[in-house]
Order: sequence, then C-alpha cells, then structure tokens
Amino acid sequence: MIPDDFSAEEAEVSCRKSHHPESVKTNLIHRLNRVEGQIRGIKGMVERDVYCDDIITQLSATQSALNSVANVLLDGHLKGCVKNRLAEGDEEVLDELLKTITKLVKK
Repeated sequence: MIPDDFSAEEAEVSCRKSHHPESVKTNLIHRLNRVEGQIRGIKGMVERDVYCDDIITQLSATQSALNSVANVLLDGHLKGCVKNRLAEGDEEVLDELLKTITKLVKK
C-alpha cells in the first residue's frame, strides 16, 4: 500500500521492481544491518550523554556506510536498469538518472 503523502511520481517509482542478484541483495542487507546497528549505537551514545565529538565521529562513519550502500545500488542501477531501458530505446531513464544523482550529491 502506498502512503497518502506520496506524490504520483513517488507512487509510480515505488511500484517498480529491481532485479538484483541474490549475492548483491545479501551484501546490501548485511551493509544495512551494520548501519542499523550503528544508528542504535549512536542513539545509545546520546542517551548516555557521550561527548559530542565522539558522536559526530560515529555519525560520520555511519554516513560513509550509507554512501557505500548507495554506491552499490547506483552501480547495479547503471549496469542493469539504466542499460536495459536504454537498449529498449527509453531515453527518459537518463532524466531519472540525473535526478537520482542530484539527490545523492545533495547530502
């Protein structure tokens, strides 16, 4: 089910599927599990009033881990989805890709 606050474009995007090899999915899930653990650790640091600089260091490491997840996904997207859609003559995928890259570099 798509939340009410999704735009039409977001709803369309959420209905599409990717087809990652099982090894890539496993890799992504392991990376995301580590990020999830890092976030829980940071939350615990805040609750324990750990020194700000130490928390910021952990936030930086977590952001780096998320960037790695994004890079793995982008690599698969380019070599799979984008390549296939271009081969089918779908040039709109390039505009979509530019929007995606813009989102990634804004962070």
